[in-house]
Amino acid sequence: MNPTATGAHAVTRNLSLVQDEIAVTSAGISEEQMAVLASHLAGHLGGAGRVFVAGAGRSGLVLRMAAMRLMHLGLNVHVAGDTTTPAISSGDLLLVASGSGTTSGVVKAAETAAKAGARIAAFTTNPDSPLAGFADALVIIPAAQKTDHGSSVSRQYSGSLFEQVLFLATEALFQSLWDNTDEPAEQLWLRHANLE
Repeated sequence: MNPTATGAHAVTRNLSLVQDEIAVTSAGISEEQMAVLASHLAGHLGGAGRVFVAGAGRSGLVLRMAAMRLMHLGLNVHVAGDTTTPAISSGDLLLVASGSGTTSGVVKAAETAAKAGARIAAFTTNPDSPLAGFADALVIIPAAQKTDHGSSVSRQYSGSLFEQVLFLATEALFQSLWDNTDEPAEQLWLRHANLE
C-alpha cells in the first residue's frame, strides 16, 4: 500500500470529498417530498398507529437509527424482522429505503404492507423503481446507485453517498417532528434505552 494514500493529507482531502458530496446531494432533495413524508410520520405522534421500518444492509442500519429516534419521540416503532415485531395493518406506516428501489426483501415488505392497507414512505434514488411505485410518500435522494461504479455523481464506493444522505434526511425528519412538540430533551431521555 502506498503510504501517501493513507497520510494526513489524503485523509483530509477525502473528508472534504465526502462532505462536499453529502452537501450537494442533500441540497438536491425535494423539500416538498420531505414535508409529505414528515406529515405521514407526524400523524403517528401520540400513539396513533404504528411505524415499521424495513431496509437491507447499511440502509437498514440507518433506518434502525431512525426507528430509535422516532421511539424517543414516543412513536410506537417496530423494526421488520425483529422477533417481537407484530403484523402490519391498516393505519400503520412502513418506512423503507433502497437506493436501487429493487432490493427484493424491501420491495416485498412494501407489497405486504400495501396489501394490509398500511401506508408506505420510501427513500430511493430511482423514481421509476418498484419500491417507488408502492410509495404514498416518496423521497428521491439524488445519489448514485451502489452498482453505478463509474458514476459522475459520487467517487465513493457502492452506495455510501445514499446511505450518508439517508441518515441526514432521517435526522432532519426527527428534528422537525421534535420541533413541533413541546417535549423537552429530558422527556425524550426518559424513553432512552436503560438496558444497555
